[in-house]
Amino acid sequence: MANKIFEPIDGSILEGLSKVLANRDSGLIGAELTRFIPEAGLRDIDATNTKWKRLFNSFIEFQNRTQTSNHILKFINITMKPSRYIGKREHFDYMRGEINKRLCFVGLYLNESAVLNNVDKVKTVEEAEKRVNRFKSKLENRNIHPKIFEYCNTELISENYFHSVFEAVKSIAEEIRQKSQLTVDGSELIDKAFSVNSPILKINSLQTENEKSEQKGFSNFVKGLFGMFRNTTAHAPKIVWQISEDDALDIMTTISLIHKKIDKITIAVI
Repeated sequence: MANKIFEPIDGSILEGLSKVLANRDSGLIGAELTRFIPEAGLRDIDATNTKWKRLFNSFIEFQNRTQTSNHILKFINITMKPSRYIGKREHFDYMRGEINKRLCFVGLYLNESAVLNNVDKVKTVEEAEKRVNRFKSKLENRNIHPKIFEYCNTELISENYFHSVFEAVKSIAEEIRQKSQLTVDGSELIDKAFSVNSPILKINSLQTENEKSEQKGFSNFVKGLFGMFRNTTAHAPKIVWQISEDDALDIMTTISLIHKKIDKITIAVI
C-alpha cells in the first residue's frame, strides 16, 4: 500500500467509517485512538471531541493536507489486524463487514488478513449489502431453509465456508434431537430416530415396502452427510480441508433439502 497513492475518499464514506471504527459500544476506545492515530501517520487534532468525530476530523485533516487517503487506509489496516481479535472472531467479522460496506463504494475490500484488495465499485446500498453478504445472498436465491440462517448467521456473513458447513450439518442433528427427544448424537441418533421397525420419527406412513425403503434411504442419506462433512470438518484443520464457494452452496442446498424433509416428518405413536 505504501507504493500506491490512493485517491481521497468522499466525506460521507469517511464519516461512516469513523462511526464504525470509533463506535461507542463496539469500536475503539479513547486510549486506542490515542495510540493508533499517530501510529498510522495521522494528526490527532481534536482529542477532546467524541470518539467518532475525533477520528473523522483526523481523517479529514490528513486528506485535505495530502489529497490522498493512504494513512486513513493504513489506520484501518492497523486497527483491524487479526491478532488484535484473538478470541473475538464474531466481533472481527462484524467490524470487517461494516467497514467493507463503506469501502466497496471506493472499490476496496478488506480481506480476512486485514489486507485491502481492489474490487469493482458499487453504487447503491443494495449492491454494498450484497457484496459483503454475497454467499448469504446466493443461498437466499436458492430458497435455502431458514433454519440454516438461524444456526449459521455469523459464519455466513463472514463467508466462512468451512464453518458454515460444519454448523449447518450440526443443525440437522439438533432439529432431530428436538423432535425425537433423544439425547444421543451421530449415527446412533439417526438409527434410533428413523428405525424402520420401531421408529420415533417417520417421513411417511411406513405401510409399504417402498415407504420403508424411503425411510431407510433417508436415514442412510443423513448418516452419509454426517460422515462426509460433519466428521471431516470437525477433525480436519481448515487449511487442509478446503471448501470452495460452489462446494459450500451445493452442500448447503443438500442440508436444506433434509431440513425441508424434517419439517414434514411425523412423530410415531408409541
